[in-house]
Amino acid sequence: MDKAHWLLPEGIDEVIPPQAEKIEHLRRRLLDMYSTWGYELVMPPFIEFLDSLMIGAGADIDLKTFKLIDQVSGRLMGIRADMTTQVARIDAHHLNNDAPSRLCYMGTVLHTLPDGFGGSRAPLQIGAELYGHCGPQSDVEVISLMLETFAVAGVERISIDIGHVGIFRGIAAQSGLNASQEKTLFEALQRKAVPEIRTFLEENRVSNSDATRILALSDLNGSDVLAEARQVLAGCDESVLKALDHIEQVAEQISREYPQLTLHYDLSELRGYNFHTGMVFSAYVTDSSVEIARGGRYDNIGVDFGRARPATGFSTDLRKLLSNSSTDFTVHEQVVYAPSAEQLPSGQADSLQATVKQLRAQGTRVICALDGQQGTAIEMGCTEQLLFKDGQWQLTALS
Repeated sequence: MDKAHWLLPEGIDEVIPPQAEKIEHLRRRLLDMYSTWGYELVMPPFIEFLDSLMIGAGADIDLKTFKLIDQVSGRLMGIRADMTTQVARIDAHHLNNDAPSRLCYMGTVLHTLPDGFGGSRAPLQIGAELYGHCGPQSDVEVISLMLETFAVAGVERISIDIGHVGIFRGIAAQSGLNASQEKTLFEALQRKAVPEIRTFLEENRVSNSDATRILALSDLNGSDVLAEARQVLAGCDESVLKALDHIEQVAEQISREYPQLTLHYDLSELRGYNFHTGMVFSAYVTDSSVEIARGGRYDNIGVDFGRARPATGFSTDLRKLLSNSSTDFTVHEQVVYAPSAEQLPSGQADSLQATVKQLRAQGTRVICALDGQQGTAIEMGCTEQLLFKDGQWQLTALS
C-alpha cells in the first residue's frame, strides 16, 4: 500500500499507547479536582452552525475555524476552534440563574493553522469558567485553579504574565481615537514598534500627556513595574486606575497563596483584545517561551446570547501539560497474563475465570491469552502471570 495513505495532515496527530492512557489518566484527575472546587462538567458540540459558533468570538478565532456546508440544512457550519464562547452560551441560555456558576470542559478543538512552529492543530483543550462575579476574587479563584492544574499535572517552575486590556482601552478613549485609529495603534503596540507608534501619535495629534502614556506602555513590563505604572499613568481616566487596582489586588492575593510563583506584568500585552474586557494572563514554564495556559476576563459576552454576565476563565492543552510534566502518569504498572483454555490444567477453567474477575475488580489489568495466538506474555506488556500451584492460582513474576 502507498505510504501516502498513512500520512496525517500537518499538525494533526494520533495518540497511541501508552501515551493515550497517560492523557486519559490526567484528564480524569483534573476533572475530578475541578469537581471538588464546584466546577460542573459541560460538553459543547464539536460542530455547529457558524453564525452561532462565532457569536462573541474574536477575529483570531474566526481565522482559526474550519468551515463547511451542512448537507442537511445547506447552512454554513464551523468546527470549534475554542470552547469558551460555547460554554458562555450554556451559562447564559441554558442555566439561566443569577448566582455565580462554575463550569469546566474538555474536548478536541481544531485549528486551521498551528499555534507557533510545529504546534498542534488539534489541541485537547481543558479549562474552567466562572460566571456571575466581576470582582478580583473570581479572577484569583480562576488563576488559583489554573495553578492547581499545573500541580496535578506535575508541571513545575511556572511563571505568569499579567496584563489588563482596560488600560490601553482607557487611554485610547481618553485620547479621542476612533475605532480605526485604535486598531492601528493596537497592532503597532503589539509589535512594540516604538518609532511607528511615535509617528502615529504625532500624525493624529494626540496630546503630549496621552502620547507619553501610550509610549510608556511598551516599556511597562517586568516583575516590579506597578509602582512605576502608577506614576506614569497618574491623571488617566478612572477606568485605567481601576484596572491597575484590579491587577494589584489579584497579584497580592495570588502571591500570598503561592509565594514561590513568579509574577510578571506586561501592560502592553493585549492578546485577545477583541474578546477580553479586563485582566488577561498567560502561564509559562520558567526560562522557556512555551506558553502552557492562557485566560482572562471577558465580561458581558452573554449579552449576545440574551443575558449579560461577568465571566473569567482559563484553558490549556492536555498534551502540552503532559509534555512538560515531571510526573509519570503510567496507570498499570502491574499487568497479569492469564493462560488460554488450551494451556489450562484439567478442570481449572472456572477457578481461573473467578481469579481473573477478582483481580480486575481490584483494578488489576489482566490479559487473557487466546488459543493458538502468536506472541509471548512479555511482548503483550505483562509483568506477571497466573500459575496454578498448590491447589490455587498464584501470581508469579515474568522475566
